[in-house]
Amino acid sequence: MTVDQLTVEQRGQDILNVFSVAFGDLLAADSAAFQVKFRKMAASAFAFYRGSACLFYHDMEREQANAPYFNDETSRIWIHGDLHAENFGTYMDSEGRLIFNVNDFDEAYVGPFTWDIQRFVASIGLLGYAKALSDKQITTLVRTYAAAYRERVHTLATISDQTAVPRFTLNTAKGPLLDALRAARAQTRVELLDSMTEIRDFERRFTLGGGAVELDDATREEVVAAFGRYLKTLPEPSQNRIGSYGVKDVVGRRGVGIGSAGLPSYNILLEGNSEALENDVVIYMKQAVAAAVSRHVTNTTASDYFLHEGHRTVISQRALQAHADRLLGWTEIDGVGQLVAEVSPYAVDLDWSDINDLDEMAAVVADLGRATAMMHAAGDNDGRHSELVPFSPEQAINAAISADEDRFEDFLVDFAHRYSAQARRDHHIFVDLFRNGQIPGLSVDDDA
Repeated sequence: MTVDQLTVEQRGQDILNVFSVAFGDLLAADSAAFQVKFRKMAASAFAFYRGSACLFYHDMEREQANAPYFNDETSRIWIHGDLHAENFGTYMDSEGRLIFNVNDFDEAYVGPFTWDIQRFVASIGLLGYAKALSDKQITTLVRTYAAAYRERVHTLATISDQTAVPRFTLNTAKGPLLDALRAARAQTRVELLDSMTEIRDFERRFTLGGGAVELDDATREEVVAAFGRYLKTLPEPSQNRIGSYGVKDVVGRRGVGIGSAGLPSYNILLEGNSEALENDVVIYMKQAVAAAVSRHVTNTTASDYFLHEGHRTVISQRALQAHADRLLGWTEIDGVGQLVAEVSPYAVDLDWSDINDLDEMAAVVADLGRATAMMHAAGDNDGRHSELVPFSPEQAINAAISADEDRFEDFLVDFAHRYSAQARRDHHIFVDLFRNGQIPGLSVDDDA
């Protein structure tokens, strides 16, 4: 039985079962955090979609038997895992360049490349619906994304020097992508530090409140010890540099995002490369959890490869970004994997609120299609992790699409309309389950 053949009651039970597996332990540990998460998800169908990657992959596994472009290689591509229209933005790469690219790699894993692009086009369906675009206009956007992805994959698969294909930088980006890069460039470390810290007794310290909470001595010592272990996971130049930075302050964090409900998280304030207070650095450390897609693929090589979920997140991001954050690393607290990275002053998300002209939207989704293709191509057999992807991903994807070229755009258009409509129905079902106290572990009075 396909998803759209389920009754409201059957789909409601489907949602509850999937959420129980994905969130059950964390919900039991911190139900208040999930009240906040689910309130955010209830706000719109897009917010629900963002917070329910676990449900999406449950449905993708159900459809896998009839999936096109699926073979032994294309089902083992390094994928983002939560690719949607709002998971793009800027970052400062390890060489000091501002780049516009995909961001947020918490769900990255090895799986079918089509799942990434399907998740993205369904998000375009939801975004278009929220902006009151017609089905025809949404179709135009999906075809534009598909064509740009296809063109860039073909280019990357057929040229000898992939570095000749430019990334999105201040010199190459246009429109809203360039706006985001310029906004990132205008931001400063001092502004970031002033938003999170204050000067007390001639020294910088974290400001409590606004999500920052004081830690007891034992927890602080655990975090500082974990920081020491993290240093050993950095590339050697960064290891030597950051290893000289002293820890000045540590706080706990609450409310760090729709996807991180219930996960312990910490901010660490470091001395910086001089005694000047404006050079201090903030890094975050947060517990990593299993990627949603990992529950729905069979890949023992991948499952055996990663030490823990923090290691998996970092290795995946390094694979998918040509020059990842120099401070990106992992550690453990009580044997539980942690992701560690800088709280960057140069991170600006793509803002869709003022992108409403159809031509401008088409130009943006075309660039996002190209960025998706370049991300998939980055995770190849370059010697770093060839056990997981021992072939050229762009060549595997190119060959698969070439075998059924005419179907590619139609496949994504059909899926975008079909699954975005399903996500809107799921959102209504979820809201009714939530507000009527039918989610186990939560009640309508929990946050009263």
